[in-house]
Formats: sequence, C-alpha cells, structure tokens
Amino acid sequence: MTELDAKSKEQFVHSVFESIAPKYDLMNDVLSFRRHKSWRKFTMRKMKMKPGQTAIDLCCGTCDWTVALAQTSGTGDVVGLDFSRNMLDYGRTKVDKLGLDGQIKLVQGNAMALPYGDNTFDYATIGFALRNVPDLRQVLCEMRRVVKPGGKVVCLELSKPTWQPFKGIYYFYFNRLLPLIGKLMAKRYEQYKWLPESLVAFPGRKELAGIFREVGLQAVEDYPLTGGIAALHIGTKGSNGA
Repeated sequence: MTELDAKSKEQFVHSVFESIAPKYDLMNDVLSFRRHKSWRKFTMRKMKMKPGQTAIDLCCGTCDWTVALAQTSGTGDVVGLDFSRNMLDYGRTKVDKLGLDGQIKLVQGNAMALPYGDNTFDYATIGFALRNVPDLRQVLCEMRRVVKPGGKVVCLELSKPTWQPFKGIYYFYFNRLLPLIGKLMAKRYEQYKWLPESLVAFPGRKELAGIFREVGLQAVEDYPLTGGIAALHIGTKGSNGA
C-alpha cells in the first residue's frame, strides 16, 4: 500500500467511525449475530489475565473490551486508545457509569504510532479493528514493542469462513444484507457497505498467524470462532525482549 493509499484509508476509516459511533454497539450485535460478547469472554479466558496486570486496548471504540480488561485485572492500569473522539466519548460514558475512571485512561491516538515506551504493558489488545488500519504489520509491531517481555499481543477480528454451505450463507449476509441493515438501523449505507469490503483484502486466520510470527511474536495461537466468521490470535513477546 502506498503512503497516499494508507493516508486515504486512514482518513476514510476515521470518518466512518466518527459517524457510526451512536449506533456502534447495536450494529456490533447485528454484524456478529450477537456473538461478539461470547467471543470476547472466550478471549479473556485464553488470555489468562492476572490481578494487577496492565493493558492497552487499541482502537477501543466504545470500550467494551477496555472495561472487561479493567474488571479482570481489578487494580492494573488500562489504557483505551482510539483515533475517533466520538467513539471515546461514548466509551467514557460506560467507564464513568461503572466507576472505572480511576483505572481506565482513554487516549485519542494512532495505533500506528503508540505514545508509550517499550515494555510498558502486560497486554496489548485490538478488537475488530486490525482490518481497518493502514498497515497491520506496523500496528502489530507497535503492539509487540509496548508489551513487556513475556507479554501478549491479542487480536480478535472478523475472519473468513472456509466450509460450505455456511461460507456462502455468511457472505450473502455480510455483502448483501448487512449494508441494508446498516441503512435501516444506523442510516449509514455507505459506511456499512465498506465493512464487508474491508474484509476482502484482510488475511485469513492461518495467514494472519504467519504475520504474527513474521513480526517476531512467539508461541502464536489461533482459534476459529463460530464457523470461522471470527478468529482469535494471541502471540507472546520473547522473555528476553526479542
């Protein structure tokens, strides 16, 4: 991807998420067949987060995963980072309502260049957003950089079903019906038309696992979820920082 292409994608994605923020949680239910909460619970079990551990949640949106990280850690500092101010504003409402404002810090920033030093967090997470960034390898490298030796980089993302007839049914829903539902429920046809388009060039589950290894992550785990419409990837930073 050229620098111009990357910049154009970044600007477009920013405009999409600024505009759909009010309906983002509702549309997540529609997009995932109401499975995204169970996927996140599965992810948290696989992460094995301990009390007091710290995390940064990239592209945190309205902060559902950020909140789950803070509640699981109990006392550890958690950062929710997103480039959309509207998303963060909706997320802040949840954080404040749950009384987690002292534990969670919300930051407007760019996942391509995290404003934190090396070896800062125990976990770096990104949920349903890696396919939206201009350069996924750069984001994964940044996530790897800011976790401590032995820390984990975790990605929960939509993926590509591989078995029929479920594959055909899902793609019909994703490509044809989802944009219409977006138009009806969120008044945003073009934005939700773009969501399935964003998955076309995104790597499949095994390919993404390979990219995790390419950027230096070790002991990479990958799990298909709900027939492969989503996938969980977990990679560990070497204990020596390598």
